[in-house]
Amino acid sequence: MILNNRQGSNDVDKKCPMPKQKKWCKSGPIGIIDIGSNSIRLVVYDQLSRAPRILFNEKISAQLGRNIPVDGRIDEKAIELAISELTRFWKLAQIMELSSLRTVATAAVRDAKNGAFLLGEIAKIGLEVEVLSGEEEGYASGYGVLSAIPDADGIVGDLGGGSLELIRVSKGRVKDRVSLPLGVLRIADIRKKSRNALDNFISESFKKIDWLTDARDLPFYMVGGAWRSLAKLDMHVRHYPIPVLHNYIMSPDRPAKLIRVIQRNNPKKLKNKANISTSRVEQLSDAAALLAVVSRHLHSRALVTSAYGLREGLLYLSLDKATRKLDPLLWSANQRGETAGRFYQQGEALYDWMSTLFAQDPPAYHRLRHAACLLADSAWQANPDFRAEQILSIILHGRWVGLDAYGRALIGQALAVSYDGAMDKKITNNLLSEADTIRAVRWGKAIRLGMRLSGGVTTSLKKSTLLYRNNKIILQFSGNYKLKGETVLRRLRSLASGFEASEVVEFL
Repeated sequence: MILNNRQGSNDVDKKCPMPKQKKWCKSGPIGIIDIGSNSIRLVVYDQLSRAPRILFNEKISAQLGRNIPVDGRIDEKAIELAISELTRFWKLAQIMELSSLRTVATAAVRDAKNGAFLLGEIAKIGLEVEVLSGEEEGYASGYGVLSAIPDADGIVGDLGGGSLELIRVSKGRVKDRVSLPLGVLRIADIRKKSRNALDNFISESFKKIDWLTDARDLPFYMVGGAWRSLAKLDMHVRHYPIPVLHNYIMSPDRPAKLIRVIQRNNPKKLKNKANISTSRVEQLSDAAALLAVVSRHLHSRALVTSAYGLREGLLYLSLDKATRKLDPLLWSANQRGETAGRFYQQGEALYDWMSTLFAQDPPAYHRLRHAACLLADSAWQANPDFRAEQILSIILHGRWVGLDAYGRALIGQALAVSYDGAMDKKITNNLLSEADTIRAVRWGKAIRLGMRLSGGVTTSLKKSTLLYRNNKIILQFSGNYKLKGETVLRRLRSLASGFEASEVVEFL
């Protein structure tokens, strides 16, 4: 099958310095240990692919960078905690029999006077650490965002504990980037100096970055745990109907409003109500203040949350050019459909079979309908009474990339209908127009008809055609494939009702 490569990245810019790429094993689970200024994390993926699945994810809030603004050194207790956790991670990697493991470190280790000492202690464990420069870190973070939001066009802001990377992304490539000594662990000290100290710091820093002049009035893509926690708080305050952080969009005025929310509530209340970790609750105010100032100076059009960043960028940069160009949504949907569904290539056959009926849909809808078809059989193992509920959970809450909340709602509505169910009206009313709700219902009814008609055999679909002509939904059969039956007619009639049309069966 062809997984629509229009969404993929162009080749990376060879003129820009980039992190050295590890030769990952082509099969088996792989892992990345990320030694950041705020946290240390081990993430294990199923394989190197266009959209790898996370098998294991564990972090510890070591806060290696907390003491650096004071005396330039990593605190001894933080080093002890780091060594203890990294020893565990190394042992886990061995037990899990990872085919490849990469360990990287960022601002804290890079900037600390005793960073070399920590690297020496880590080497005793058996881990080889790559210390990324600020430019390399920004480069990888930028491509991490592009791997999950291929059409991203704006500024990526990766907020770590010790630094803030700003990266210009456009047309599938990283264009420019800069690293500022402005991590979330350093913001409090700046804000203490005066009321306008943070604003002045950003203003003076931005004056030295000439490429920012041409990057105003664009979306700002937020990377990093502190900003993800802020987005989670915004979701809670707004009662957002789909609680998935990736691709969650905030308006530019939200950070200032969230500062007031944070000031009015004690940390324990915020932690419990918005489900934010204790360490992140302590950073919310500084993260919100920085986001408010940065987005104001950039005149950001929207604030987009990205769950993908440095680690995913390192993986993405290791892929060959052809794989990078694959649409991540369609690739993931195909993988899920082929493993969870009953019938080989059924989703692709469904998409082809329906395409004539929906040929007039705007181009942006084609890939969403394609994804819906690929996932159509993913809930068949559930009890029939709960299949609609199961497919909605898969679509609305799954770890999909290349898909925003609107797309989740459209696909979710279609597949709920395909299982003779419906989506919560809170979601459709908040995210879909009336026209899109009708469109999704039509997709769902067509999928429901196709699944019953074919019996899981793609030949049945290839020997039939679905058309809309003269206010009639026409189901044509060719050759000896006369598969008309009462159930098929009933579902054809239901599809026709979605178009306010009559139904016709023709044999050619």
